[in-house]
Amino acid sequence: MSKDDSTNWGHLTVETACPLDCPDTCSLAVSVERGRITKIDQSPKHDATQGFICSKVRRFSDRIYGLDRLHHPGRLKPIGVKGQGEFERVSWNQALDTIAKRMCHIRDTFGADAILPISYGGSNGLLSQDTADAQLFRKFKTSRLARNVCAAPTTAVTDALYGRMPGVAYDDYRHARLIVVWGANPSTSGFHLVPHIDAAIDEGAALIVIDPRRTALAKKADIHLAVRPGTDVVVALAIHRFLFENGFADTDFLKTHTLHSDKLRAEADNWPIERAAAVADIDAELLERAAELYAEISPAVIRCGWGLERNRNGGNAALAVLTLPAVAGKFGVRGGGFSMSSSKANAFDENSWISTDEPDTRVVNMNHLGRALNEYTDPPVKMLFVYNCNPAVTLPHQNLVLEGLKRKDLFTVVFDQVMTDTARWADLVLPATTFFEHYDIALSYGHGNLQLVQQVIEPIEDARPNTDVFSELASRLGVDIDEFLRTDMESVMHVAGTLSETVREELLTNGITTRPKPVQFVDVFPRTSGKKVDLFPQKLDQQSLNGLYQFRSDKNQDRYPLTLVSPATDKTTNSTLGELRPRLARLHINPSDAESRDLSTGDVARIFNDLGEIHCAVTVNPDLKRGVLNLPKGLWRRSTMNGSTANALVSDDLTDIGEGACFNDTRVQVTRIVTAELESQNIAIWTDAPTRSSNEVH
Repeated sequence: MSKDDSTNWGHLTVETACPLDCPDTCSLAVSVERGRITKIDQSPKHDATQGFICSKVRRFSDRIYGLDRLHHPGRLKPIGVKGQGEFERVSWNQALDTIAKRMCHIRDTFGADAILPISYGGSNGLLSQDTADAQLFRKFKTSRLARNVCAAPTTAVTDALYGRMPGVAYDDYRHARLIVVWGANPSTSGFHLVPHIDAAIDEGAALIVIDPRRTALAKKADIHLAVRPGTDVVVALAIHRFLFENGFADTDFLKTHTLHSDKLRAEADNWPIERAAAVADIDAELLERAAELYAEISPAVIRCGWGLERNRNGGNAALAVLTLPAVAGKFGVRGGGFSMSSSKANAFDENSWISTDEPDTRVVNMNHLGRALNEYTDPPVKMLFVYNCNPAVTLPHQNLVLEGLKRKDLFTVVFDQVMTDTARWADLVLPATTFFEHYDIALSYGHGNLQLVQQVIEPIEDARPNTDVFSELASRLGVDIDEFLRTDMESVMHVAGTLSETVREELLTNGITTRPKPVQFVDVFPRTSGKKVDLFPQKLDQQSLNGLYQFRSDKNQDRYPLTLVSPATDKTTNSTLGELRPRLARLHINPSDAESRDLSTGDVARIFNDLGEIHCAVTVNPDLKRGVLNLPKGLWRRSTMNGSTANALVSDDLTDIGEGACFNDTRVQVTRIVTAELESQNIAIWTDAPTRSSNEVH
């Protein structure tokens, strides 16, 4: 923190970092006037993000000082109704005493695994999750949570193939002569990669984009393959077959650095270009041309995103895509290989600072929260402790989740920064600090470096950091928390102490560690047995439903002919900042699909399947593939006309590998809504959409 002497005594500029769920992890310079944030700007400290930050973070002060911000603990009013956000103010002591008493009663009556903590720290630093909270819940022996809502299939695949080997650095995309962007949209998430792609294009690099939407990068691409969602695996296998059949497989690399290439080839043989193109609903000649470019051009890099994993074939899709550089021999040169997540580039393990083993208690996949709340009986879930997430709008089978949250015998605690859709269903709400109000460490999964998140302002009224609250709750429960995890600052120093001396010194002295820029198979190698890439890993074969490199067709396409996808946008980070969306969301639909359903831009549509329905206005969009609908990720219930988001139609079926969510595998139908109320502009179908509350806990 440095005082700017050119202004009055109350002006400070604070250097910090953004930990939100984005690969870039920008460094920030925050202006503070008399204890209040006045401007959030970029800082040159992080060379990869120097020069610009996203609009989401620039306006983060709107969350800090907004109407939805939680200022005080609150409990459901005696005559309050769950779901309406009707709370009365209580003290922290009252709130924590109530929680501790309820947890002890549940443990003694039903067993501690009747308590389910649910969190997902994608938009938090390393210390806002899995520090004091992990010790508390492990030692109290609550149910355990499988945080599989995102990246579970791709994590399982990258672990098995490469042992989380660091990926190609953003800067090195400039050296590539071919860039393949597969299932990713850096223009809205991780947009500091885009200038490097543009620079490579300016120097003659070719670009291939594989996405059912014609994204900003797809419009610049030499080839855009608008694949049908769920078919990425067969497209990748067709490219594999092309490489093997036409002598482009790097036999020397395969012999030296891989295992079981024969098994991969046998599976790829089932997918000639014509068959794969027919299944993916793309032009066969265009697919063959993409295979030729990948075979012939080096250096070539694949930017693999998370969009391709969110369907029934997601794990095998990631497997088929991420093995392409090994078969084609694209490693060993700057700008060649792949990038996905470099979160383990520092090779640390959070268990080294949790220092408490997990208990042998029930494991609940967070994608099955609706089932857990409504169907589990041995024991039933009697307490839900929600923090760092907003499950009412982010998890599959939304209506089943909401049905569970309605239970009068379920005691729900929500510890969050703002009055989320989940908080409205709570029995107790607790105000949490934002990353501008506490200390933390941010890990960049796009670059592999660490940054110090500094406290910029004092916490707003009664808001508290996670470490403080879980430590205080633990003391009431008689659970011993390590003294070095009891506050955010102590946690920073403790975690820093687990790092290597060089990394620790960089982090504490400069606020940021050196950003690695390795060449794969030159500077870094797979963190696997023998440093080899197992192209047919047995542990994945055992868990994959139908074996490896398999394609499962969609059984519901006749009844529900359209596929709904919910990709990220530049408005929210997951559901974070969803409260700031000023307008209702719109469903995007291809012109042909709209015409056949008598839909035009501005019409109000009903999107439905067996799980539920959504009411929202329509935008006809020619950049969307025929048969595919787009409703944004991260919506809150106030963003549609009937209070349902895309997840109301998403089943809680799991992916083939990793037991992840199938958000982009949602089959639906669409019809136009015609009512007298709509015609008179009286939108009467806001049947259950929550509105802002002005109760005193704010």
